[in-house]
Amino acid sequence: MEGIADMGGTPGWGPVRPPRRDEPVFDEPWQGRAFALATLSSRIASGGINVDAFRHGLERLDRAAYLDDGYYGRWLGGAELMLTDSGILAPGAVRARARNLRGEGVAEPPIPEPAVPDYAPSAEGSLRPMDREPAFAAGERVRTRAMPVPGHTRLPGYARGHTGVVEAVRPAFVLPDTNAHFQGENPQYVYSVRFDSRELWGADAEPFAVTAELFENYLETTS
Repeated sequence: MEGIADMGGTPGWGPVRPPRRDEPVFDEPWQGRAFALATLSSRIASGGINVDAFRHGLERLDRAAYLDDGYYGRWLGGAELMLTDSGILAPGAVRARARNLRGEGVAEPPIPEPAVPDYAPSAEGSLRPMDREPAFAAGERVRTRAMPVPGHTRLPGYARGHTGVVEAVRPAFVLPDTNAHFQGENPQYVYSVRFDSRELWGADAEPFAVTAELFENYLETTS
């Protein structure tokens, strides 16, 4: 979907700063607790492990929640959204509880009726076997579909409608576009597709190659 999370290739964010060699897993204790809470909450809200649904929760956050709250603040926001979607939490419940912990004495919304998706993975992990051959081969020129995306997708906005070359064919994985919405796994082959930077961002771009891992449904043959 076209949201704050689709930041790839957009200007204005400054240089990428690599992590320190001695960087801890968590800079502060609350980050470890946030990681645990988000992991547990996403499993409760999904009825199991669904990393695609969790990513879809993150990308639906508003600008402040996605950028200003930091990485693990973002995880907490995504987990809260998933719990609200599945009826485990009422909208505004977390904010009301936080105010009460500060002694404000506000009314908390009633607990809703849970509506956890009746959806379970067909196997562990995301790899799935396929009973057909891949649609594309290494060395083949392909074009990404310039399709509107109302929901979750792993096709970045900057790559849509552009032409590249398949570098390698990968195994089949669960399709995030449907799995995130609990609409089926729909496994597809994944392709490493190499793009020229000037194909993606115009003739004035610095020349370099970009390789993206793209699901078969995102690609079509060039004419």
